[in-house]
Parts: sequence; structure tokens; C-alpha cells
Amino acid sequence: MTSANHRSASVSSWMWISALAQLYVEDFPEARKPAWKLTIDFGPDIGVKKSSAQITDLYDAVSLRGRQVMAVVNFPPRQIGPFISEVLTLGLSDADGAIVLLTPERPVPMAHRCID
Repeated sequence: MTSANHRSASVSSWMWISALAQLYVEDFPEARKPAWKLTIDFGPDIGVKKSSAQITDLYDAVSLRGRQVMAVVNFPPRQIGPFISEVLTLGLSDADGAIVLLTPERPVPMAHRCID
């Protein structure tokens, strides 16, 4: 990737990437591409937020419940069809293009910030 293809982010902006627990899942039939509606409880400081995630190739609703994932909580909300996504759930594409969630290696406290 060349510098023309990405934007710089300050360390302080990425400090708001949070690992979390308490993930709840709903179908999102209105989405153009298969996706789940996620309701994510970040704890009392950040609260409950919603996110849309195109992760249906590798994850069913049951396997996602209660899972710890990582999300950026300080991006502006984004309209996705009739749904407002309030946080960006993070993942990487595998060799087949399916999205693999970014998750902590071990359990961490809810709403814990990434550190540098």
C-alpha cells in the first residue's frame, strides 16, 4: 500500500479502539450484502451501541453472542440502509474474502482501550 492509498491516524484517535463483551445479534435482511445487526454493550462509560457487520460467511448468530470483538467507538455514525451503525466493528479479509473478526487473544475487561 502506498501513502496515497491510506490516511494517517493519530495515536490518540486509535486509542478509542475498544475490546468488548456482551455482543447481541439480529438478522439484517434489508442489507444489500449479507450482514448482522450487532448490539454491543461497552459498559457504563460508552454505553450500548449498534453496528452492522458483514461477517455472515464465518459467524452465525449463536457463535457471536457474548464474544469479545474490537471496534472503533469514536467514528461518526453511518447510515446503512434503514440502520444507523454507531461503531465500526473490526475485521480482516481472509484468502477467500470472508471477514475474520479482530478479537483479543485472551479475555480482557469490557470496554478496555487498546494501548500503544
